[in-house]
Amino acid sequence: MTTTTTDHRRSPATGSLWLRLAAAALPLLMIAPAFWNGYPLLQWDTGGYLARWYEGYLVPSRSTVFGLYLHYGESFGFWINLALQSLATLWLLQLTLRVLSMMQTFRFVAISLLLILSTALPWIASMLLTDIFAGLSILSLFLLVVGGNRTSTLEKIALFVFTAFAAATHSATLGVLLGLCVAGWMVRPLLGPRLPMAGLAQASLTIVAGGLMLVAANHALSGKWAWTPGGTGVAFGRMMQDGIVARFLNDHCPRKQYKLCPYRNELPATADDFLWGKSVFNTLGRFEGLNDEMGTIVVESLKEYPAWQAGAALRAMGQQLLHVATGEGASVWIPHTYGIIERYIPAQVAPMRAARQQHWGIDFAYVNWLHVPVALISMLGLVALLAHSLARRRLDDLTLLAATVTLALLGNAFICAVISGPHDRYGARMVWVATFVVLMALAQRVGDEPADDSSTAA
Repeated sequence: MTTTTTDHRRSPATGSLWLRLAAAALPLLMIAPAFWNGYPLLQWDTGGYLARWYEGYLVPSRSTVFGLYLHYGESFGFWINLALQSLATLWLLQLTLRVLSMMQTFRFVAISLLLILSTALPWIASMLLTDIFAGLSILSLFLLVVGGNRTSTLEKIALFVFTAFAAATHSATLGVLLGLCVAGWMVRPLLGPRLPMAGLAQASLTIVAGGLMLVAANHALSGKWAWTPGGTGVAFGRMMQDGIVARFLNDHCPRKQYKLCPYRNELPATADDFLWGKSVFNTLGRFEGLNDEMGTIVVESLKEYPAWQAGAALRAMGQQLLHVATGEGASVWIPHTYGIIERYIPAQVAPMRAARQQHWGIDFAYVNWLHVPVALISMLGLVALLAHSLARRRLDDLTLLAATVTLALLGNAFICAVISGPHDRYGARMVWVATFVVLMALAQRVGDEPADDSSTAA
């Protein structure tokens, strides 16, 4: 009697099944930190966004568009927000691979898992904060420009809406996207069809749409046709941190009576201490009491100390590029966010209080032993990729994406550092895109496999 055995472990069909199971698990793995925490991750700024629906007035640096986005997830414990963030992330990762003719199930799963394991991506996807849209919008803008006939009409509409929404969630994100569009129009005469005019026009219109979306949301919630306030106040904090404000006050207080003159020798050492701590800023009425004066000092100090301002800006930009640690503002006591949830969303208090985060159960120091080196190496990898392509005089789609991400990282570092000063949060929310590009380049270098067939299609 002969017994025939089949080694299912080596079966192509079985291998394809495992790949499909892995791909199906990715949406859950992308927000695994939230499941482990027992609740969506919160951050110091989260409360300011949550309160926009309830308070009905504008506050500095808190987008009403993002506030509305969070509000519609309240009834679901905000898990629907995390689900959308996870699915949007995976959609843009696979669409980027597909548009660059690199989409294979194994490659998509492998790159996604490496990003989940080695970067800040799953942590920011698990958080109720605008940061997830900062990096993703770079990919969506790029795909709008170069996608052309490689994306469907429905995909173009989805990319347009997503990019406009992302631009409306944070002024720094809008600034980076605007800078990329301007750079695209500037280099188009050199690159020609590599940057299609139709794609650049669509990308540029997302900035307009995002701005209109923000102003309309501001009017709907506050009754004012206005931009989100606070830009000059935050810039004032950075200039104070660099010593420029103290110098300005010492030069002018004998002749002009600024509200801050009596306190010029008591200014805190950092912008965060001034704006968000117990400082003279509170004594003088915060933004309502000091906004005009801070704006005047910002403008006048730019005129009077241009060399100092330029040097401080460049130093801050360089420092920002190195600030890439995961978890800033999420592993500290955040009473404002807790208070907003208790005041306006009492149904969420019990699950929020039960989460690990609220019991000091998250230590990002261990996470950053891996995340920081990977982030820094990824940025160096981008530079190496661009240098290699320049030496070979090659400008393929992957090189164009690498150049786009490099410009985005530089623009983000400049905008965030100059306005707010260097913070790890601003770097971590963008640098994972550099890791994505480097992983794509490594996958391409290993060797392109045959296109997906019925056994490997995603």
